Amino acid sequence: MILLLGLLYTVSIVGNSLILFIIKEEQSLHQPMYYFLSLLSVNDLGVSFSTLPTVLATFCFHIREISFNSCMVQMFFIHFFSFIESGILLVMSFDRYVAICHPLRYATVLTDARVVQMGISAIIRSFCMIFPLPLLLLRLPFCKANVLSHAYCLHSDLIRLPCGDVTINNIFGLVIVISTFGLDSALILLSYVLILRSVLAIASREERLKTLNTCVSHMCAVFIFYVPMVGVSVAARYGRYAPPYVHTLMSLIYLFVPPMLNPVIYSIKTKEIRQRLCKILLRRKF
Repeated sequence: MILLLGLLYTVSIVGNSLILFIIKEEQSLHQPMYYFLSLLSVNDLGVSFSTLPTVLATFCFHIREISFNSCMVQMFFIHFFSFIESGILLVMSFDRYVAICHPLRYATVLTDARVVQMGISAIIRSFCMIFPLPLLLLRLPFCKANVLSHAYCLHSDLIRLPCGDVTINNIFGLVIVISTFGLDSALILLSYVLILRSVLAIASREERLKTLNTCVSHMCAVFIFYVPMVGVSVAARYGRYAPPYVHTLMSLIYLFVPPMLNPVIYSIKTKEIRQRLCKILLRRKF
């Protein structure tokens, strides 16, 4: 388990750091699509570093306790970065929509200032949604056995521990999930329906495939983010009698797989990133 977690963290941290370095150094990548990819990489680093302290403490130093306040802080940042990632994937789908459906307006619609505004909006929205969660938990008495299911603090795990009425917490949690993940996924789906309609209008089969190929990386990023998230939500709400390892496995996939696979996917599918990465590797070799 230690070796697996070490590998996941290494690939995630090194991979996302390389993506940021390559985009910074490669002038041809200074365009909206890659600015959003930079935001995604920074966010994935945030997810990794949010879980790193307690995972290291649990599996490397066998420290299985965390203070209540530290747990609240970790819970806030884990969900904060998760909500930001959903917003980034949404604006990336908008980028693909404009690039494919309105290519002549791309430069005027997605200016540098607008890219910054969209990134800041995703951050502010996430903060406003997540900030009440720890406050709602702090008002409750914790008198049960305060044992967590994971090596980090998730709201779905903490909500089981209070002995007071958690109805408000559950309602608020459901509302923010629907208004963020639910709305974002619906808008992403809508953008791809419009993209597909535009692509099918292209006469040449080769051009259709070439256009769709520009969306493959983003579609993979959406898939590896939303599918594990849905799995964790379903397991938390309806898997009370499921074996503990099911919850642990789902949360590991949810928090570790997207930050690890995103840089791998974009390195494979993006020619400029792949070429620059090969140059870096060759330079190290010789």
